[in-house]
Amino acid sequence: MTDTVDEGSQPYDTDASNQEKLDALEERIEILDTQNEEMRDKLLDANAENNKFQQKLERLNHENKKLKQSPLFVATVQEITDDGSVIIKQHGNNQEALTQVTDETRTSLEPGSRVAVNNSLSVVTDLSNETDVRARVMEVEESPGVEYTDIGGLTEQMNEVRETVEMPLENPEMFVDVGIDPPSGILLHGPPGTGKTMLAKAVANQTDATFIKMAGSELVHKFIGEGAKLVRDLFEVAREHEPAVIFIDEIDAIASKRTDSKTSGDAEVQRTMMQLLSEMDGFEERGEIRIIAATNRFDMLDRAILRPGRFDRLIEVPKPDAEGREKIFEIHTRGMNLADDVTFEELANEISGASGAQIKAICTEAGMFAIREDRTEVRMTDFHEAWAKIDADEDTSEDEVSKTFA
Repeated sequence: MTDTVDEGSQPYDTDASNQEKLDALEERIEILDTQNEEMRDKLLDANAENNKFQQKLERLNHENKKLKQSPLFVATVQEITDDGSVIIKQHGNNQEALTQVTDETRTSLEPGSRVAVNNSLSVVTDLSNETDVRARVMEVEESPGVEYTDIGGLTEQMNEVRETVEMPLENPEMFVDVGIDPPSGILLHGPPGTGKTMLAKAVANQTDATFIKMAGSELVHKFIGEGAKLVRDLFEVAREHEPAVIFIDEIDAIASKRTDSKTSGDAEVQRTMMQLLSEMDGFEERGEIRIIAATNRFDMLDRAILRPGRFDRLIEVPKPDAEGREKIFEIHTRGMNLADDVTFEELANEISGASGAQIKAICTEAGMFAIREDRTEVRMTDFHEAWAKIDADEDTSEDEVSKTFA
């Protein structure tokens, strides 16, 4: 009886077992499908990452190949011969060479063009339209925060500067009606700290013309012709952005009196000055370009650069008088918290012979005395002590200079 029951239940148990296996297989298949999808996604991500690294590898290989290439040298075209050959002069060593160029390149070249050459001195590309980046970075992008109201004691000098720079730009018809050409150059000369650079900054702030600033020492270079080339590029940038104002600070660095010195350094400085003289008043018209220069060594300048046509106005910027010193004190103490006993007239009379830069330093030092004593108000005694300190520092500095050159 028991055997009969077991035999009757066997098909049912087999079907249940098969169903369980089927369900398990289906569940397993779903898991495998999910894993397969995950692997496919990972494979796609890996392929994308591989492509990214392949692109980076190609870029690095390209850069590596470029770095291994022979460098190109800058040269100037001296002459183009009748047969199409080109005579070039390489910068730095001034070696001349005769080389061949393609017909396409030759059509864009002319004497004076800048070109890039390889080790074989073959012309690779034309650089004629590329001015020196050092000249381009001298262009002032943002106006300095100096206005004419920030300058004291230089009313006459300020008016002359404005007549020379601003008036021809704003009212050119006035000069046409009178029948004269406007002054084209200003030389500001005087002791250090009297406001020459501040005048130039005020011009840059007030005028809409392109303002280009530089120091004379920036035109002094080691290799022959580099300084003269920078001067040419400087004026080329100015011509591209007319009307323009060029400010040359410490011009005595390249415009000192010519001597019989045979050293290569002095000769290169003189060549640079010759190029500056030519650009300021040479064969070609300068255009709507005004020049402002500053120096505290007027006695060192060469006579050629001082003549009318180059600098039509020689403006002396002296140390301020008593009224000017009082005005400068008012300017530099606008934002200071002053005590009631501070009298600018008394201070101006006390510091006879001080420059505008020294007065600014006095105001700053007086504020420092108040800070040291934990005060927010600056007293008259602070200004007295500040002047005593600055005057003593000036005397010490002059004594050290005297001992150095003794």
